[in-house]
Amino acid sequence: MKRRVFSLREQKEQRIEEDQEAVFREVVSFTPDPLPDRYYDKDTTKPISFYLSSLEELLAWTPDVEEGFNVALGPPECRQPPLSSGRPRTLICHDMMGGYLDDKFIQGSAAQTPYSFYHWQYIDIFVYFSHHTVTIPPVSWTNAAHRHGVCMLGTFITEWKKGEQLCEAFLAGDARSHQAVADQLVLMAQFFRFDGWLINIENSLSLAAVGNLPHFLRYLTARLHQQVPRGLVLWYDSVVSSGQLRWQDELNQQNRVFFDSCDGFFTNYNWREEHLERMLGQAGERLADVYVGVDVFARGSVVGGRFDTDKSLELIRKHGFSAALFAPGWVYECLEKADFFQNQDKFWSLLERYLPTHSICSLPFVTSFCLGMGTRRVCYGQEEAVGPWYHPNAQEIQPLFGEHRLEGDGRGWVKTHCCLADAWNGGSSLLIRGVIPPKVGNVAVSVQESQLSACGCAGTLQAFSSCRSEVVLTEQPAPLPVPGERLFSLQVPVPPKIFLSLVYKLEGPSAVGVALELTTGDAGSCHVGGIMMLNAETSSRHSPRPLRVPPTKLARWVGRCGQQLSGGWVQRCYEVSLRGCLLQDLFVSFSRPPGSQEEENFTCRLGEIQVVDANSLLAPLPQVQAVTISHVRWQAAASEGEGRPAGLRLSCTLHWSYLLPHVRCFRVHCCRGTGGGSPGRGLSEPEKPTFLGLAFINRYRIVDLAVAPAGPGRDGRVEFLVEPVPKEGFLVPRAEWGRAAMLYSMPRT
Repeated sequence: MKRRVFSLREQKEQRIEEDQEAVFREVVSFTPDPLPDRYYDKDTTKPISFYLSSLEELLAWTPDVEEGFNVALGPPECRQPPLSSGRPRTLICHDMMGGYLDDKFIQGSAAQTPYSFYHWQYIDIFVYFSHHTVTIPPVSWTNAAHRHGVCMLGTFITEWKKGEQLCEAFLAGDARSHQAVADQLVLMAQFFRFDGWLINIENSLSLAAVGNLPHFLRYLTARLHQQVPRGLVLWYDSVVSSGQLRWQDELNQQNRVFFDSCDGFFTNYNWREEHLERMLGQAGERLADVYVGVDVFARGSVVGGRFDTDKSLELIRKHGFSAALFAPGWVYECLEKADFFQNQDKFWSLLERYLPTHSICSLPFVTSFCLGMGTRRVCYGQEEAVGPWYHPNAQEIQPLFGEHRLEGDGRGWVKTHCCLADAWNGGSSLLIRGVIPPKVGNVAVSVQESQLSACGCAGTLQAFSSCRSEVVLTEQPAPLPVPGERLFSLQVPVPPKIFLSLVYKLEGPSAVGVALELTTGDAGSCHVGGIMMLNAETSSRHSPRPLRVPPTKLARWVGRCGQQLSGGWVQRCYEVSLRGCLLQDLFVSFSRPPGSQEEENFTCRLGEIQVVDANSLLAPLPQVQAVTISHVRWQAAASEGEGRPAGLRLSCTLHWSYLLPHVRCFRVHCCRGTGGGSPGRGLSEPEKPTFLGLAFINRYRIVDLAVAPAGPGRDGRVEFLVEPVPKEGFLVPRAEWGRAAMLYSMPRT
């Protein structure tokens, strides 16, 4: 029996409303609806990121509803200083084994040893690079970059003989030809919500084509600036003004016309210091727009690469230029996978002094330190699943990592690094190890929230220290911290009332005290009105006067405060009233136990840090609405044993409506019936939902879900639930999740 294929609109019209739940009917058919291979893996139907291989594909591309999985959440988060500040920048060009590997799976994969990048605070621009003609950055990379205030670029590349033919086709003719290509590139960046392009023409050009190239770059740059906030177009050092393919390793008169036609120039890698000296005159006031290329693989005649990359950075910064690090994934590709985290941290620690950080400047600030990967999944201390997973979309804001020793004392130190062994939420946590030497009260790592200039004092560490005020968020008075290593760089104008939360646990027998402390801006104008410890019993307090009926979001946010949580985790929450302040630092301070005079060793695992504007917890939470089911595919599963009918595997796409600015992500679950349900009834008893995965847009593709076969003359049933995860980081009760159910029956024979 052939199954009727219903359109999404027809499904909406025929659905039954049952206890506010959308119910869809399906007759099982093993003739699948076709899905386009460009957007879905042909074997599994999992949504994938994609690229374009030809000029014809580029010109024919139009925005399509199937591409919704590839659309990023939004533009980069607010940051200071802005990219336009003129400060020398750091760019990464991510050339990883051809690109589109495990990162192409938009909803994640089960990769066991994937590549992960997490040193975002050191960089300003991320270029996703491959040798396909049009490289569209996988949406997971774009979301991770934007979460850290980093600009994301795709790549438009032409190479060799085929590249010559492609360039002649759109550059050698009239203006309409190259403008059509530029318009498509702008439309792609606008639709997928990334920030611009690296243009890499690595083939010779005719005089006609090279003559039109500056016009193409100027038009592309102007159109991108109009359509994409803070959009960028960069040019790679390859072709010269005569049309020859001749890398210069510098900006000079032979390629200056391309630099003048766009936002920046990315040099080739075989430069020496004399190249940098010559470029000072060529760049003029645009020093920061020259990105001096560094091949981390150290191919060719280069100053330094691999673990000597700092030699190149030293010269680049000496002359005031920006830096473009090509293929820093060398630490993953060429060294032992088992030592990846250690080698990656070593690589970036060697460059740290040459890499100015930028500050994120918006609230709420919430991070559980998840890398977007793990050996198991954890949700607020509860283990959900065991097994490797990789989902770069799920990467949360990452700190700065490193080891730092107290000045004048070789025995006191603090070291931070990521750790997959345990997690509070996601797949990893931040491990802090340290030693408090004798005669030192405590040590601290700081979650720094500004640059020195934000204090309004002279640009010295001494002046900075003298104009800040300290606020200790702890039940017991604590000594001021020894200045420690910052974890984050943020710059947030503080609203009148903020809530802060710290989730942590000490490992081993240590009795070291843990406290959260903050510093604020100019002590002359900043006023600290009060500090209150929050716990579940005081959840009705939001202001000095108790609230009879606390706002729902507020009550949920403080629900675990002050409690011992599962897995040994502890959560501490604080309410702070401020006026006229700029939040500078958050310190996690570690103090010796009362009466102790000996050296104290400690290991502390941070599970989550939150800074939330109290006003954001007064507004109601949006509801997940209009959950629908489409693109259904059935497959027969193997029989589980003699006498048992063969099972079924279901693939389908969920869509729903929700205001994305209010959410961190969605958690998608299912409840599977026994196959004997009736059309008008739900499950006979409550069933614990099975977690399926995370979504970062209003859709999710369910793939090969095992469901019970429907009995003769009866309906099978499966229910899907969409749980919103608010930006403020609290649990939403199941009764408020979005829901849709599918009733399915076998065809009549």
